[in-house]
Order: sequence, then structure tokens, then C-alpha cells
Amino acid sequence: MNGENILIDTNIALYLLSGDTVVAEILDSKNVYVSFITELELLGFIGITLEEHQRIENFLKDCIIVDLNESIKQATVKLKQSKRIKLPDAIIGATSIYMNIPLISADAIFETIDEIQFIRYEKQTG
Repeated sequence: MNGENILIDTNIALYLLSGDTVVAEILDSKNVYVSFITELELLGFIGITLEEHQRIENFLKDCIIVDLNESIKQATVKLKQSKRIKLPDAIIGATSIYMNIPLISADAIFETIDEIQFIRYEKQTG
């Protein structure tokens, strides 16, 4: 496991964009990767303001976006066949497997996938 690289799920990006300092500390000095799915989910939110859109664009410029390729497609199909998992989550999980880097998410579904180096994040309340 390379401690310098990490793939973040969409929920982690949202936490970071909303000012979660714990997430910011975890990601500090790491190469942050996002799936193209996360990019689309962030930019595709209904009703985001122009200012929010610009903040997301600026955030994404600091990330390394991983596009779909044949290996990720094949890993996605395997995950969909073996787990009850939504397509976007399967693509993000397959991206983690393909990149061989840890995935951080608040989504417990990834705990069921042995091939993923999974870091479960529980949002701090209060």
C-alpha cells in the first residue's frame, strides 16, 4: 500500500468541501485521486450555485481524475456480479482495485470487498 496515494469517494469530497477538518488532515500531503464518477456526481448536483460549481472545479484541479478504462470496466463487472452494489460505487471500488491504492469512504459497502484497501470514515458530529 502506497501511503502517498489515496482514492476518495464522493462523500469524502463532499465532507472536505463542507469544511471537515479531519478529512483535510487525512488527505494532507497525499496525492488525492478521484474517479470520473465522483467528478460527475459533484458537478451534476441539482441546484448548485455558480460559486459552488467553481469551488468544486478548483477542488478537482487539485486531484488526479481517473477515467474509465478496460481494466476498470472488467473489475466493475466482477464487483456487480459478486456484490449488491450500485453501479457508481462499483466503478469507484474497481478504480481502487485497478490503481492498487486505498479508498476512503463513509460507505460501509466497501468493507465487503476484500480486494479493496478500505479506510472507513465516520463523519464527526457536533
